Amino acid sequence: MALQLVEVTADHGHVDTLVALGEHKGAIDVYADERSDMDRCLVRIVISTKRVQELLDGIQAAIGAQADWRAVVLPIQASVPSPGPSVKAVSDDEPRKFSFASITVSREAIWNEINKGARLDLNFIILSVLSTITAAIGLLTDNVAVVIGAMVIAPLLGPNLAFAFGTALGDRGLMVRAFGTNVLGIAISLALSYAIGALWTGPLDSPELVSRTVVGYESIALALAAGAAAVLSLTTGLSSTLVGVMVAVALLPPAATLGIMLGAGNYFAAGSAALLLAVNIVCVNLVAQLVFVVKGIGPRTWAQKQASRPARYINAISWFVLLMGLITGIWYAQQSGGVAPNQGFEAPSTDNLTGN
Repeated sequence: MALQLVEVTADHGHVDTLVALGEHKGAIDVYADERSDMDRCLVRIVISTKRVQELLDGIQAAIGAQADWRAVVLPIQASVPSPGPSVKAVSDDEPRKFSFASITVSREAIWNEINKGARLDLNFIILSVLSTITAAIGLLTDNVAVVIGAMVIAPLLGPNLAFAFGTALGDRGLMVRAFGTNVLGIAISLALSYAIGALWTGPLDSPELVSRTVVGYESIALALAAGAAAVLSLTTGLSSTLVGVMVAVALLPPAATLGIMLGAGNYFAAGSAALLLAVNIVCVNLVAQLVFVVKGIGPRTWAQKQASRPARYINAISWFVLLMGLITGIWYAQQSGGVAPNQGFEAPSTDNLTGN
């Protein structure tokens, strides 16, 4: 059974409340260190990872109005002796219950992790520039390994997941930061790849490049599945699976393809790349928001839930309407004879680029 250590520092008068909360939530061990000379207490609670969220919510409900307290959640790599039979999460006499809605990472831990993806700083800008250059080189030279490298960097996945998480919590500040970071990241990718496409004098027939101008219904299914996997990896603590998600639903290669085709003057192919980019963004945001809600991740208090409910509905409906529009766009593109996977595009000649 995975365990975590919750350390709470608060006024001395809250020690009995904190100890009772730990015992009520099924803690493995509760230890209270009372400092009579400092009028403070330190309560250490060893508890199952699956029950950390319940404990944190209980602490906030009990002493959240007090400003002078703090709870810190720490991972436990090993615990000796092992928890006895009396504290097993599932006893031998009870049937095992599997619930998709259960989470193994607390709301606060997810927020702390996902907030990094919404942070707009120099590191994000540098990563966006480097990953765009990497993706463009890989696409133009048909180097699969280089394209995958750009996918793994994945600076655009974080802001989209942060936006969906902010929607689930009703955190407008996080949503605004994530939206701004996402827009700037896409703008950097488009501007840089546009310049590369305008300067490129070779043919645009690389299979890696042309494949990003082909979009079908399978693209929607892939983006939905990968978006759901991304959220599940966050809520279950399996962050290592995010690497696979980054490759499966990479946003940067379609964005780089869009800029390259615009720079080369091939607007039809650019439209197809834009459609693929839009499919990935819409599907990731829609399914991520739905999975967060199904997993029970939302505001803590009833008042916060009521206040954020209209925004969640509006966002979900908006993403769904956009998805329906994209499905219509895919159908129209197929009916009008979209770009085939083996069809290449010729770049403008050097004479055209120099104006001669």
